[in-house]
Amino acid sequence: MIDSNTMLANLSVVLKRPKYAENIGAAARMCFNMGISGLILVREEKPNHEDMAKMATHKAVHLIDNMERYDRLEDALAPFSIVVGTTARLGRKRTVERPPRDIIEDILPLLAHNKIAFLFGPEDRGLTNDDLKYCQYTSCIPTAAFASLNLAQAVAIHCYELYYAIVEQSREEPAEPEYASTFQLEGMYRHVQEALLKIDFLDEKSQHYWMRNIRQFLGRVRLSSKEANIIRGICRQFLWYQTTKKIKSTREFDPP
Repeated sequence: MIDSNTMLANLSVVLKRPKYAENIGAAARMCFNMGISGLILVREEKPNHEDMAKMATHKAVHLIDNMERYDRLEDALAPFSIVVGTTARLGRKRTVERPPRDIIEDILPLLAHNKIAFLFGPEDRGLTNDDLKYCQYTSCIPTAAFASLNLAQAVAIHCYELYYAIVEQSREEPAEPEYASTFQLEGMYRHVQEALLKIDFLDEKSQHYWMRNIRQFLGRVRLSSKEANIIRGICRQFLWYQTTKKIKSTREFDPP
């Protein structure tokens, strides 16, 4: 059976542009309570360390000191094979929201061999549709009425559900394959988009709509690292063939 510490080490909490340093510290404390050491911040400026440390308390201040910080969300998520976006916002362009417990049941068998991120948005706006394009799952915490929760509360609920599932439920499940990271998927999507534009399946006006649907479809499939590389290789070969064929055709009609 996979060691619980090994599984927890593969999970990180990613905070996208939180407004208040105190919420970052409180989130760090929640992570430490549940055995999670990976804390990543997406924010241009570095928050006040004292304000963060005050809420983290001395027990979890090392998570603040070792926290990774990125300017761009895509860079922060690059190492992760699976990203769970957390949101209370609804909309027709959004993927189906599920409660944290249901999602954790799905991702638990994947933790042994895949890096997984819980992504949280800013306190006032949450995650945008553009943020959610990186997510294979969308988690929404069920509430009685008012849906919005404090950032640290949302972090605590997700971390607790994961910790409970790992530590308290002793079940042995078969290992899952290594899934494609966000970095690999974004490279693949760029080649897919380029190839589909080349054959006029996409046009400039509708390409974002269709690519969003393609992302959602392939996100549900959960491509392995090998499968993502195969799709990217097919697109590369197609684009190369189209280019060389065009050059050859031009040469055939060149005047002597």
